[in-house]
Parts: sequence; structure tokens; C-alpha cells
Amino acid sequence: MFSLADHLLHLEGEALPRDVSASAARALLADGARCRAPISGAVYGTLLNDRAALEALGDAVNAAPYKAPPRAPVLYLKPRNTLAGHGVRVGVPGVQGVQVGASLGIVIGRTAARVAPGEAFDYIAGYALVADLSVPHESVYRPSVRFRARDGFCVIGPTVQARRHVADPDRLAIHVDIDGEPRFSANTSTCVRGVAQLLADVTDFMTLSAGDVLTLGVPHGVPVVHSGAHATISISDWPALAIEFVVPTVAQGAAA
Repeated sequence: MFSLADHLLHLEGEALPRDVSASAARALLADGARCRAPISGAVYGTLLNDRAALEALGDAVNAAPYKAPPRAPVLYLKPRNTLAGHGVRVGVPGVQGVQVGASLGIVIGRTAARVAPGEAFDYIAGYALVADLSVPHESVYRPSVRFRARDGFCVIGPTVQARRHVADPDRLAIHVDIDGEPRFSANTSTCVRGVAQLLADVTDFMTLSAGDVLTLGVPHGVPVVHSGAHATISISDWPALAIEFVVPTVAQGAAA
């Protein structure tokens, strides 16, 4: 069982996360608190769950290697080395830069297998901001580990919000600011599968465990950044998630 009463925040240097009020979380962050990822379970990303992303494939979705639109969720794993927290420095591996994907993370509260859509929310402990980073690439067929699983490429936090604080996860505004300037906006309402349906469809073929995270998917058209950039990612009025992008020679995984 993974449960929380309020807002889960894992401060850098502390062994365990804190379960604190919204005001306490904001006060700690305002004082420059550095954070680790507040969860440690498996993180699964979802592809083509944004209507615009699916439409962008156009006729190619019916050609090789795809051959047809996806009939089930298309997932990929963000392994343990990718996990990072608020204030992390992330190395930019080349001239292509890094795609700053912003997504809603669904944090599983108890073992979920063959969950019915009408019961899905009973299996959710809370929600988190997920910066699902990737080296830019066009193909979504057999998602590449080389592009999506680099160190620090899954930044989560600053907090996990208890489920009770999120009235409608299928209508949340998402924003990405780069160097203090608005660069991207989206809404979870554009998803092909909403939170309950996605959880039902995924658990139809695999079991999710308490503490795992399933992302709702990255919206189409997110920005690309290069070393020296600072990104701030936010959902609704939640505490924002900050990332600094650096040249790869700077130590990875350390808070900025």
C-alpha cells in the first residue's frame, strides 16, 4: 500500500519523504529546498495518448512499421537511473537538445490488475508532475532507450498531491516556461484515454504495484532546450518543478 495524507515532499539529504500540508510544502520550496524524486517505484510513460500527437502521424500510422493505429496503450519504461527531483541538473547529450515533455503522473496506491474504469480512482494514491525528457526523434515505434532513458530524464515532483486534492485530473492545465518565458501550454482534456480509462486499459495486460507511476502522456509540440536553459514546469496551481540543463561534463543528478 502506498498512501499519503496531503503532499509528499522528499528533501535532498533526508532519508525519507515528508507528508506535509500545501502551505508547508510551499514554504520549504520558497526557502530554496532541494528535492529528490518523491517516489521510487517503476515509472511507465505513455505514447500517443494525446490526440494531436496521434493526428500528427497522419497516414504514416497505417504504413510500416506501425501498420495501424494503436489499439492498446503504447508504454515505455523510465528506469531508475532517470529518476530525479526538483532543481536537478540534467546533461544535454548533443546538438539536438532535449525535448521537455510535461505530463501528469498517476501514482498507484495499491496493486492494480484488471481494474474497471469505474473503480480506477480507488487504486490511485495521488498525482505528480513528471518532466518526461527525451532526445528529439520522430519515430515512436519501439521507443528508444538511448533517447528516453538517459540519466536524469524523468524529473518528478516537487510533490505528490493526495488524490483528494485533485477534483478532475482530466481537466488540468499544463505549462512549460523556458528561462522565465512561457513556451508551451496544454490540457489533460486532450488525451485519447483519460486517467480512469488509461489505468483500466493498462492493467488489462499488466499489473501495477503500489508506488508505481503511470504518466498520462506528453502532449504534442513540447519545446526543445539546450545547455544553459532553465525550465519550469507546472500543472494548475501546483508547486512548479524546476530543471537546469547543462553540458554533460557537469555532475549529473545534483540539485541546482
